[in-house]
Amino acid sequence: MGNILIATGFAPFDARRIESFGYGRLPNVFTSMEFERMSNAAGPTGGKIVLRDGVTEPRAVAIIHCVGSRDKSTNEYCSAICRMQSLKFAHLVKEQTGADVYECYIDMRTPGKGYDEFYNRIMDEGTQFIRGRVAEVSDALRYPEEEGHAGRLIVQVEDTLAAVKRRLPVDMVVLSVGLEPQPDAKDVARMFGIGCSTYGFVIERHAKLAPVATMTDGVFAAGAALGPRDIPTSVSNGGAAAAQILSRISQGQIALEPYRATVDEARCSGCRICNDLCPFSAITFDTEAMVTHIDPKLCQGCGVCVAACPARAISGSGFSHEQIMAQIDGLLMDTARDPDRSAPEAVGATA
Repeated sequence: MGNILIATGFAPFDARRIESFGYGRLPNVFTSMEFERMSNAAGPTGGKIVLRDGVTEPRAVAIIHCVGSRDKSTNEYCSAICRMQSLKFAHLVKEQTGADVYECYIDMRTPGKGYDEFYNRIMDEGTQFIRGRVAEVSDALRYPEEEGHAGRLIVQVEDTLAAVKRRLPVDMVVLSVGLEPQPDAKDVARMFGIGCSTYGFVIERHAKLAPVATMTDGVFAAGAALGPRDIPTSVSNGGAAAAQILSRISQGQIALEPYRATVDEARCSGCRICNDLCPFSAITFDTEAMVTHIDPKLCQGCGVCVAACPARAISGSGFSHEQIMAQIDGLLMDTARDPDRSAPEAVGATA
């Protein structure tokens, strides 16, 4: 018995797509992944937080939240990790350099275990929080009237709590980029016959009751393949998926649901309309007999092929054309006996 676990991870948002933040154009604008690598003791600077020249420590650092997420022009969903990783970055900067730190955020959410306590700790360390979207990051050359800022970066942001527009002179900007699915996520989903959301993340069977199972039996997903999530959530996803796989292996045999589609080969015209419609890759075409076959092990009984077949050669177990028409006749007969009953009541009575 085979089981598949899809744990393809994520791809960081390309900050170059937001040109107003200057990444790739202004040297001291870093992404969160670059800052994470730099602050690591095994990184290129030995864990020292410095500018691109590799020597100079920053005197002021601006950290911009939600770059590439919660934005209709890029990705509308929340990337889940931006706030906490930004707070961690602020702590590292304060711990190593003592620089002024500005956190530019849309709103602050810290729902995890011990997260709110960490948020309060960062405020006590002196980090300044500015609620508002950053409009632009530019070099000081654009503002020659402001003296003393040569070689620095200027962050323009609207402080919505104070109702003022602010220009922050800083030496380093860290862009807390969002999480996106891998570029080939939809190809992987198509390969294993599972569904993807509009953004490309794997769709689970049920968000609460089956959060790591997919609509295809034996195929599971974990971590950021399902959507943006932090490390603890990814670890718990992996453990849950592994437990379900071990449970299936220990059973030896799996009882399939009875709802499957079948093909009446005598009525199949070989039109192949259904061949590319199956979301579970359960349909194949026999080129010698010129008829369609459905693999009962892969079929999930969704009914897409049943509805699409122009020859009515495909039927679903328990939902044949005759059975469906009999149900409709029953509904109409109930309504005919009591015309005053509304359609919803009739449906409820039959159910």
